[in-house]
Order: sequence, then C-alpha cells, then structure tokens
Amino acid sequence: MVSRRMVLAGLGVGTAALWAAAPLRAQALPGADPGSDMTGTLQAEIDAAATGTGRLDLPPGRFFTRGLRLPSGLVLTGVPGATMLVHAGDDPLLLIEGAEGVLVSGVGFDGSGAGGERWHGGLVHVEGSDNVTLRDCIAGNTRLNAITVLDASASVETCTASDSDQNGIFVFDGRGVRVAGNHVFDCRNGGVRVWRGESGPDGTVVTGNRIRAIDWRDGGNGQNGNGINVFRADGVVVSDNAIADCTFSAIRLNATNNTVVSGNTCLNSGEVAIFSEFEFSGSAITGNVIEGAAAGISMTNYIDGGRLATCSGNIVRNIFPRSAVNPDTTPYGIAAEADAVVSGNVVEPGNGVGIAVGWGPYLRDVLVTGNMVRDADAGIVVSVAEGAGAAVVTNNMVSGARRYGIAASAWDEVQSTDLQADAGRFPQLTVAGNAVV
Repeated sequence: MVSRRMVLAGLGVGTAALWAAAPLRAQALPGADPGSDMTGTLQAEIDAAATGTGRLDLPPGRFFTRGLRLPSGLVLTGVPGATMLVHAGDDPLLLIEGAEGVLVSGVGFDGSGAGGERWHGGLVHVEGSDNVTLRDCIAGNTRLNAITVLDASASVETCTASDSDQNGIFVFDGRGVRVAGNHVFDCRNGGVRVWRGESGPDGTVVTGNRIRAIDWRDGGNGQNGNGINVFRADGVVVSDNAIADCTFSAIRLNATNNTVVSGNTCLNSGEVAIFSEFEFSGSAITGNVIEGAAAGISMTNYIDGGRLATCSGNIVRNIFPRSAVNPDTTPYGIAAEADAVVSGNVVEPGNGVGIAVGWGPYLRDVLVTGNMVRDADAGIVVSVAEGAGAAVVTNNMVSGARRYGIAASAWDEVQSTDLQADAGRFPQLTVAGNAVV
C-alpha cells in the first residue's frame, strides 16, 4: 500500500520519502540537492505528524531547510550521524516555542555559518516550553549559539555542540534544565553557559560533559572564554565534567548562590581554572582535579560581597608562571578571602603561592587545615594588612617551598617569613601544628 508520504519522492521535491509513525526502511535514501529548500515540505510533515501519530522519523540525508517549528507532543527522530538538516537562512533552524513534551533525537543541525540578531538565539532554540528533550543530536557551524534553552525546562543529553561563534549550549532563565553527557568543543565565546537575567533559583545540572577548545572571540575579562560559566543562577550543580583548553576558566561562577562544583577534571586553563567570584555565596568546591592553569581555585572578591565557601579534597598542580590573557593574574594554587574552609587539598603549583589566605584587608574567618602543599615558591601566605580579619592555619604540611613555608604579607610586602614562629605578633591569627619540611 502506497501512502501520501511515500509519494513525495515522485513529486520533484528532491528527497526521499519521509515516514511518520513508522520506522525507517533499510534502503539507501538520498538527501536533497544543495540549494533545494525543503522547509515547506518538512513543516507540512511535522504538522501532519502532530495531528496524527505524534511521531516523524526522518531518513538519512542532508535536507536544506530553515525556521522549522515543532508543536507540543511531537517526537522527531533521525539516524544519528546520518540525518542532517542544513540551514538555508538566518536565525533558528529549529524552534520549539510555547510547546510541551517534545523529543528530538538523532538529528543533526548544520548552521551553514549563518547567524541572527538575538545574542541568546540558538541554531536549535527552545523557548517558553516544558519537558523538552534533545538527545543524540549534532548542532554547529553557526554564528548563533549551537543550542539555546530560554525560559524553559529541558534536557540536553549526549549531543554534540561545536563550531559556534557564541556558546555550545546556552541556558538562560532555565526552569529545571539538565545538560548531561554532551561533547562541546571549538566554540568561540563559551562552552556551557547558565545565566539568568536577574539572580534567582535555577537548579540547572551540568554533569558528565566533555568540553574543550573554548575561545573568547568577543574578549572581556572573564565573561567569555570559559568551559562552564554560571551567572546569577542559584542552586546549580556542576559535576563530573572533563574540561580542557579554555582561554579563561574551566568553571567560572559569578554572583551565584549555593553552587556545587565537584568531581571535575580541568586541564590547561588560561586564567583561574575554577573561579567563584563577585557576590557569590555558598560555593562547595570538592574533589576536582586541576592541572595546568594560570591559577588553580579562587574564592575571592570579598570587596564585592563574595563569601562563604568550602574547598576540599581537590588536586591542583602545574600552575603557569603567568596568564597570557590576563596579566593581572598571579600564580597560586588556591585563594580564599571570606568565611571559607580550605581543607584536605593537595597543592603542587610549581610556581607562585600554594594557598593564599586573604589579600590586603580582604580577609575574614578563613580556616586552612589538613592540606598538603609542595613545590611552591611560598607554601601558605596569610594577609596581615591593616583591616585584615581572622584566620586559622593548622595541621598543614608544606614541603619543598623555595622561599617561605608559611608567611605573612601586607599587600605585596612580606611581614613574616616564618608565620608559625611569629604568630604571637598577630592576635587575629591562629597558626599551629603545621609541618614545614
């Protein structure tokens, strides 16, 4: 029996048949000829599937199209790595807007280098929608973000996002978004970006992704060039990601609350590998491995309200002598300023300070205990500048420090080269039980 959809191949549309509500047949199916715009045909098939079975299975091939819209309840599938929708215009190639319960699986999206007007626009663009899943998809070759989730709840799983002038995956004002198991690379402003227009609850989970080769085309001093960037979004979890070769940070938190950063591997970061900065509160940074960075882990900007963090069980090693992108960055393994616990870390920076406690007067209630610091210019340095607050430095081991084991400074001026012996000079400090060898 021949259906209407099977007749499409004979109507001069330049492609093989498209089947709705049926599995793909095991036969060779050519795609569209280059330059043949399939938008009308594909949108008609989508609309017919939405009112019928709710499923549209695309065959292998390259289909030139633009501006497709998916309605609620649709399942759109392709053959992973073989079904490719190629952009024939600007702005989103695929738009899921005001929809619910949509699944897109195994479809590739080639942006043809095209762009659009909205900075948060995506080649695949999900907006104002609920329960959307993108799985095993490919998106890239675009001046837009490869994938955007805007004011929506969605799951982006095991997708590949690359070759974007903006970000691989951009979550803005998310409502329960999961970004898991994706491969994001060769993006020119960011890898995975989780932002909000105003600070508030977010709850995005970014886990198990591979992120590499992230540049900073639009420049700036930290908003671009990061593997994972969280801004104003509270309650975000960043876990078990493998991140390499980012121009700025592997993971950068700005103005966040209650963020968990755990189990990530961060290699070759051009500035601070894991950075919790500016008005943050409640950052838990634990069990990460950092190798190769201009600085390791920073929990700073107390001057701007940055406070309240734990930093435990991390490995930090092979810190660069300088940053190629930010000359203000000095080498260190871990830095903390306010209301923070730094414990159980192994720090082998090679250059600079192992653990920096405060800067100038920006020090309040920092506990540094049970850490191993070796192969540093200075093992642990505590600020005793006028106005600096309390710190406790106990039961740490410092091995092979080239200049100072545990020292005190006021800004750049060294005040004590042996702070454990001189602790009585600084009543706000408790320094005891440390081994310097």
